[in-house]
Amino acid sequence: MDTLQQAVSVLGSTGSIGQSTLDVIARHPDRYRVHALAAHRSVDALLSQCRQFRPRFAVMVDQQAAEELAGHLADSPEIEVLHGEAALSEIVTDDEVDVVMAAIVGAAGLRSTLAAAEAGKRLLLANKESLVMSGQLLMNAVHASGATLLPIDSEHNAIFQCLPVAGGDASGHGDSKAKVGVSKVLLTASGGPFRTWTARDIENARPDQACAHPNWSMGRKISVDSATLMNKGLEFAEACWLFDLPASAVDVVVHPQSIIHSMVQYCDGSVLAQMGNPDMRTPIAYGLAWPERIDAGVAHLDLVAVSRLDFEAPDEGRFPCLRLARESVAAGGTTMASCNAANEVAVEAFLAENIRFGDIPRVVESTLERVTAVEPHTLGVVEAADREARMVAAEVIGEFNRTNKGQALV
Repeated sequence: MDTLQQAVSVLGSTGSIGQSTLDVIARHPDRYRVHALAAHRSVDALLSQCRQFRPRFAVMVDQQAAEELAGHLADSPEIEVLHGEAALSEIVTDDEVDVVMAAIVGAAGLRSTLAAAEAGKRLLLANKESLVMSGQLLMNAVHASGATLLPIDSEHNAIFQCLPVAGGDASGHGDSKAKVGVSKVLLTASGGPFRTWTARDIENARPDQACAHPNWSMGRKISVDSATLMNKGLEFAEACWLFDLPASAVDVVVHPQSIIHSMVQYCDGSVLAQMGNPDMRTPIAYGLAWPERIDAGVAHLDLVAVSRLDFEAPDEGRFPCLRLARESVAAGGTTMASCNAANEVAVEAFLAENIRFGDIPRVVESTLERVTAVEPHTLGVVEAADREARMVAAEVIGEFNRTNKGQALV
């Protein structure tokens, strides 16, 4: 085995980020090898990845799926199949692992992401919910262990590239300070598939319409979050934690072309922007190779072909999830963890066609009105707040369905 290779564990390997990560890794077999792959229950997809990348470990969170995968891999005894959430932490803390791609969607990725940080790994953070739910805990773990934290969300990766941190990572490690001369961070948002829709049309949008993002190829949950702008709300919270910024220093700007991935405004009037085609392989390659750069397989940006770049303010009247997230960040404590949990429950109900698209922010707001925020001193406190919010959100959805009192957005 080439000792120069870095061993990578990919959490959420069958999702869009995981697949893009493996695409970049496959382009650089001299630099990277796959140590472990993990998925929830997508047996066929994970089996195919195991055949191609020959990891030391393959993890299925679902036990039945793990047993099925193990049966398919009976002819490959060198690949050990594990199951359960505890196995996720095992494959990120293994001494052999150099890099962890944390790409499990939602709160399910919290424990394994925190474990990677505590183990001092190079942590490529695509699971924004880890910071949204327990930002202080994760950042404390990164600083205590000396882990290297690199953001993979295209917006935060862009901000990182535009900050004066040539000698340090996003957590502040290194020989320069991220905030020197910075007056504001500008998070760009595509506006999603309903950017030009009326409030009445948005109210009754269907799941297939919400998942039809105009620029990015993403999973169904994050696609719905993009359509409601909750994804931008989560990214707002993530930016505050990642770059140690007050909420007043973070703005959201709608940029439909998704060419400028985010910007940093400086006190001297300068605005630095990171631009590129909307392809997640660019931030993934940057995170894998930082502080170097490697080929990501992404076509170069043709500005003449793009021809124009548009910007507008977000409409929080039509998209109240962004407001709810901002207010949750301001409220502090476990409020943002509760907001995230309620949103996950609401999005799942919408995708199952149990509530309307317009009910998603109502479920979140009603849940936040009924739960009590506390200081998130431990992971247990955060997880308890998450569980409570999920139960309350489910009750709210039940009330909506029984009484049919959800009001149209007019």
